[in-house]
Amino acid sequence: MKLAIVYYSSYGTAHAMASRLAETAEKAGAEVRLRRVRETAPREVVEGVEAWAAHAASVADQPVAEPDDLAWADAVVMGSGTRYGHVTSQLQAFIDTLGPLWQEGALEDKVYAAFTSSSTPHGGQESTILAMLTTFCHFGGIIVPPGYTDDVKFRDGNPYGVGVVTEGQEGLTDTDHAALDHLVTRVLTVAEGLHLG
Repeated sequence: MKLAIVYYSSYGTAHAMASRLAETAEKAGAEVRLRRVRETAPREVVEGVEAWAAHAASVADQPVAEPDDLAWADAVVMGSGTRYGHVTSQLQAFIDTLGPLWQEGALEDKVYAAFTSSSTPHGGQESTILAMLTTFCHFGGIIVPPGYTDDVKFRDGNPYGVGVVTEGQEGLTDTDHAALDHLVTRVLTVAEGLHLG
């Protein structure tokens, strides 16, 4: 299976989540394109926030998402931090470049799933994931939510995708890792079933 993981990360949480998804998918035998979207915030804004500037510098040499990454993929997992209950403007700017592929039907019949993070509990995680799922509906995509199909979902509590709360924690927890592993495994299993069917 060919999996594209496309995400935007300001401070590194979504990057860590995307990296975990990629690692687990590769161990399962998938061919993975891990792609960050372009930073669209003005340089002076990014450089004015130490953690943001540090993360931007740490990923500067990593591949940037292009529409072809979605055309290539059998399955796509998108991720974004929350912005007032919605995706970041950076991820939306990338989504806005997909019109030509959408018109060609090149985004349909692929498996899609989503992840997000917020600094506080209930910080817009569900609405952010649902916003991405709405986009996938417009693509004609096959949405694969985790639901409550594994015990970890009763611990992380998000049936729509994977959501991480960053307040009070350094890095991802074991529950976060397990939820991400379950999501990407489920995505690949469904995608493979559709591909073989």
